[in-house]
Amino acid sequence: MRQISPAELAQRLSDPHQPKPLLLDVREPWEFQICRIADSVPMPMGSVPARFGELERTRETVVVCHHGVRSAQVCLFLAHQGFTDVVNLAGGVAGWAAQVAPTMARY
Repeated sequence: MRQISPAELAQRLSDPHQPKPLLLDVREPWEFQICRIADSVPMPMGSVPARFGELERTRETVVVCHHGVRSAQVCLFLAHQGFTDVVNLAGGVAGWAAQVAPTMARY
């Protein structure tokens, strides 16, 4: 499974010459309300098996959770469903807050 660090993702997102990946946030709604990476799409982990058909199988998808554990599980699930370009955000939004956005709310 591919992983990307928060710093690498921030660099990718700020590069106007790179296509933007889908940021799939698999945390619970209450977590998403506290903090999130801009433009991320909420899809709680428990809903992914019923909703993965809403996603493009070939689009690069960076999966995000709090610390990177749930997102890693979702990456494996999506890969087994035929998704070809799934990437786990190492450290999740906690890592993003620590490395990229120090003013982001934390929980």
